[in-house]
Amino acid sequence: MSNTVGTDQRYRHKRIGLLVEDMRDVTVDGGGARLVYHGLQTAFAAIRSANVTFTNFSFDYAAPKVVDVTVAEAGVSGGQAWRVLSVPAGSPYRIDGGHVVWLGETSPANGKPYWSGTDGLEYTQIHDPAAARTWRADNPLFTGVAAVTDLGGRRIRVDYTGATPPHDAGLVYQMRLTDRTEPGVFLSESANVTLRALNAYHLQGFGVVGQFCEDITIDRVNFAPDPASGRTTSSFADHVQMSGVKGRVAVTGCLFDGPHDDPINIHGTYLEVVGQPGPAALTLAFKHPETAGFLPFHPGDEVAFVDKRTMRPLPGEPGIVTAVGGSRPLTTMTVTFDRPVPAGLTVGGTVAENLTYTPSVLVAGNVFRNVPTRGVLVTTPKPVLITGNRFDGLPMASVYISADASGWYESGAVTDVTIRGNSFTRPAGPVIFVDPAVQVVDPAVPVHRGIVIEDNTFDIGDVTVLDARSVGGLRFTGNVVNGPDEREQPLVVFRGCSGIVVE
Repeated sequence: MSNTVGTDQRYRHKRIGLLVEDMRDVTVDGGGARLVYHGLQTAFAAIRSANVTFTNFSFDYAAPKVVDVTVAEAGVSGGQAWRVLSVPAGSPYRIDGGHVVWLGETSPANGKPYWSGTDGLEYTQIHDPAAARTWRADNPLFTGVAAVTDLGGRRIRVDYTGATPPHDAGLVYQMRLTDRTEPGVFLSESANVTLRALNAYHLQGFGVVGQFCEDITIDRVNFAPDPASGRTTSSFADHVQMSGVKGRVAVTGCLFDGPHDDPINIHGTYLEVVGQPGPAALTLAFKHPETAGFLPFHPGDEVAFVDKRTMRPLPGEPGIVTAVGGSRPLTTMTVTFDRPVPAGLTVGGTVAENLTYTPSVLVAGNVFRNVPTRGVLVTTPKPVLITGNRFDGLPMASVYISADASGWYESGAVTDVTIRGNSFTRPAGPVIFVDPAVQVVDPAVPVHRGIVIEDNTFDIGDVTVLDARSVGGLRFTGNVVNGPDEREQPLVVFRGCSGIVVE
């Protein structure tokens, strides 16, 4: 499963609550039901199926693997600082000396908790309900602890050795472990799948993963915590991750509130050339440990060969896959093509991108708020339209276009992106960020092309609206920018670009 734990054999068995597998023409209509999941499992999945709709229900987890702790009170008494922490129902815990041990639900099979962790767990982000902002930061709750006391009523008092007054009363510390053991929803090798009119109160383990599918629609889905739960987190990581999808991806009329990573990320996967067993054959490898273990090529797929340093395709036509072979665990594979691979291809210096599994994209009429990261990430050569959305208070870029053959290995170059009629309020800068992970920048041969940013409204502080690197033919026209007259940051920045129009 892409962007989860890859080939880690500890998690190779997956548990799925509602499974549509090897089926056609299926509608799962909840009739307004509320589904509550227990333990660690994927809520629902469509695998090797076609014409599948999930609609008209809400789903949540009884004990999410994210703990939202609110600082209810804080102060200094007798020369010692202290905090009182409020814990929502659905987050079991016990006090162990000077530590808090967080627990999953107790398994009825073996009487043990599904998971456990101590104090601040492995990762924290902070949510300010009054300011409606969320950001990533260090966790001070369990540093310099003198004593921990359970006050009852799901309230914990933490006394500290120091006397520095805490100034975080009212803030929520959202804490979790980091292994993405399973996605909240899994769509794999399926066609025409729709998620419509759902309340996704929590996505356990990860978000909605679409992997090697065709035509996915996500319409009027509220990705937001249940207000009655006392929680502020709605996902263990991303909300929507589309990895290697063809046809069309449409995300419309949704609310994205409270993820632990990006609300929407649509991309392919670069595999690195690690061997050449023949003139028309390559050995390819997954390079990121969280993205491996699935077959990213099929006979008949069209594949581009890309130079890692320049992020540009090698001269010549793409190859057509004729055969694929691999071994378990699936981290490397041998792919045979219908013609010799291009001249200039090098082991370790070239990556392969499956062009067949790249989608056109519509992101329209959505609201993004209480997000700790970026809003929409998209890298596909097919047409992209991002329109009529509201991005509020994002601490990183609201729209991010990358392409990366050195870190996450998320492909690839865009050729036709329109960002039109959106509202960006209280953003961090740059609001729109185009930054391919390219080592050699040549304005005459840019990585990305055809980006149009028009008729948007930016209500900003002293931040950069647009920062673009290695783009050809970018147009920034008809936009309204409301902000301070006195500025230190430039409104627009272009690095290694050509054919730019700003008017």
